[in-house]
Amino acid sequence: MNIKQVSEITNVPASTIRYYEKEHIIPYVERSNSGIRDFDEHLIRRINFAKTMRAAGMEIDELKKYIYLFDQVQNSENEQLALLKQQREIMEEKRDDIQAAIDHLDYKISHFDNHMLATERELRALEKKHLK
Repeated sequence: MNIKQVSEITNVPASTIRYYEKEHIIPYVERSNSGIRDFDEHLIRRINFAKTMRAAGMEIDELKKYIYLFDQVQNSENEQLALLKQQREIMEEKRDDIQAAIDHLDYKISHFDNHMLATERELRALEKKHLK
């Protein structure tokens, strides 16, 4: 499969796939005689993993570290697991922040009429004071 096809399948831009290869997030991609990259299912799975981790907020350096441990270091399962757990904690913090923002918006929406009426009265009173 060529890079255009892989880009369409994974919904990852070709430029990002090339970057992943350059940064060793995916292994070197074999080329055909004409120099066209030839991707296999393993590489597609790796691209999807990288895409998921990046969407989760994992920094490139952390992703590279995880990939290095996975590919190159024997008996590194504990380190791999620690990186994944660390990323999960980061994601949970972000989720909590997002949930707090959603809760605040829900409150504002449900109290919109009361809040707006009170604010309008306050502004009118201030306007009257200012005009005197």
